[in-house]
Amino acid sequence: MLERPAAKKSVHESFIPELVYFEPSALDYPKGQQIMEWVKSLGIPYRMTTSHNRITNLPGESELEQYKIAKRTLVVGIRKTLKFDTSKPSAEYAIPIATGCMGHCHYCYLQTTLGAKPYIRVYVNTDEIMQAAKGYIDERIPEITRFEAACTSDPVGLEPITGSLRELITFMADQEYGRLRFVTKFHYVDSLLDIKHNGHTRVRFSVNAKYVIKNFEPSTSRFEDRIEAAAKIARAGYPLGFIIAPIIWHEGWQEGYAELLSSLAASLPKDASSGLTFELIQHRFTKTAKNVIEKRYPRTKLEMDIEKRKYKWGRWGQGKYVYPDEQAEALRMFISERIFEHFEDAKIEYFT
Repeated sequence: MLERPAAKKSVHESFIPELVYFEPSALDYPKGQQIMEWVKSLGIPYRMTTSHNRITNLPGESELEQYKIAKRTLVVGIRKTLKFDTSKPSAEYAIPIATGCMGHCHYCYLQTTLGAKPYIRVYVNTDEIMQAAKGYIDERIPEITRFEAACTSDPVGLEPITGSLRELITFMADQEYGRLRFVTKFHYVDSLLDIKHNGHTRVRFSVNAKYVIKNFEPSTSRFEDRIEAAAKIARAGYPLGFIIAPIIWHEGWQEGYAELLSSLAASLPKDASSGLTFELIQHRFTKTAKNVIEKRYPRTKLEMDIEKRKYKWGRWGQGKYVYPDEQAEALRMFISERIFEHFEDAKIEYFT
């Protein structure tokens, strides 16, 4: 197994990959050169690759070991496809600055959407990506166009390496009809606090009951660190939001989610309730996800009993297993009441 390099004191104190791949053309961009310099300064092993989509020679004796190493592997490349995917209900489009995540959340939909490519990809041609976004904005004027930066990754966890969110936020600050959104389980937001944003970027933090974070969210920031980061974001004047996802029915769930909301209220600035948003997503899974999760996390406590679930058809003809209506409504009502108990001016954008 690859040995983890000793981390040096630097701004890059979050995710330290154990192996890095570069597309040769990525080094034609300043961001690619900067990442290469950082990799060399830490003594991280690196290799060249013809494409960020085809990393086939990862080390590891078994499929599970290769998966774990892949989650600690960074691939630096160019985003060639500048046609953005849609991102409902969060936004009109997903803006692609990274793919993959260093977190090990057992329930994550990236387990299946990324398939055999769980390694982390970052894209260095952010100027081209932002120009593509400008085209989408111009097409919809005078409608506001929202972009979600966290559909296929957690960009805050990568921000100390890439600086891409800082660029996007600054760009979107000057777009009258453009807005940026992203959600994170990490707390590395300090580089985002001193830049112009004009209120055009909404930062959302993924939070949950302690039971869920403890059992199903390894390799992410602690709840307390996320909330401290949320308070910093609020004081910096950003629109703030929280995603409670996945909402999981477990023993003591009422106490767990009540404690979650009371902790938020106690930690945030008093005026944070104004404009605060919540997005509520109950736990769901597909048969494919169930098989993948049980293979990658064989000791998981995640409940995925098909017999206890309701089958819900999706927009693209593929269904998912969600909670039966009575359980789902109990979760929705209880958490909604706790939200408005503590944040009377907040908005619940959806429950799904």
